Amino acid sequence: MNAVGAIALWAFLFLATHLGISSGYVRPRLLAAVGDQAYRGIYSLVSLATFIPLAVMFGRHKHAGAMLWNLRDVAAFRGFAWLLMLLSITFIVAGSMNPSPATAGASAAAAGPRGVLKIARHPAFTAFTLFGVAHMMMNGWLGDVIFFATFPALGCLGAVHQDSRKLREMGAPYRKFMDETSLIPGQALISGKQRWEAGDTPRAAILIGVGVTLALVVLHPYIFGGHPLG
Repeated sequence: MNAVGAIALWAFLFLATHLGISSGYVRPRLLAAVGDQAYRGIYSLVSLATFIPLAVMFGRHKHAGAMLWNLRDVAAFRGFAWLLMLLSITFIVAGSMNPSPATAGASAAAAGPRGVLKIARHPAFTAFTLFGVAHMMMNGWLGDVIFFATFPALGCLGAVHQDSRKLREMGAPYRKFMDETSLIPGQALISGKQRWEAGDTPRAAILIGVGVTLALVVLHPYIFGGHPLG
């Protein structure tokens, strides 16, 4: 098997096991058999057992396969990629500070969504998607595209999967949360379901996002290679 095929295989195994072990068929049976803490341990181990080989394979075979597009030297696309990275980091931080009821172990928020949840009910999955799209833009080789496409695939499939599972587990409270928010970022605000207020702005998350993004601009060539500023 060539490098591109190996990357694709591990990407498939990561996504399949990640979603499969949390599926409506497997998850309840594992929880009943081993309990919540052991289930989380198994879930983490299986995820690592597939993601680490995927990352190692990609690390050893960067830029494998045919080049599908080359946008690295286009300043507008490079700037847009960094904007997506800033948004990705900000979503991760804001989501950690204001957890969604969709998060494992969380309950539906009685007071209704606030802050980043008015933009997207799955901040972490949104962040994964933005991260993957930004890196796919800048890495047009087939092997790279497959590797980085794993993140938006996880973001999109994981969000839908989590909604389905939480709806089964929590019923009406989670249905209410779904009705008040949007799977697609920004849709709840555009449609008028939500109104953005001054208190919703995640100022600390934005500041952290800017700081981390600037640090990545400087450190990226030394840690990951490449020249993010062209």
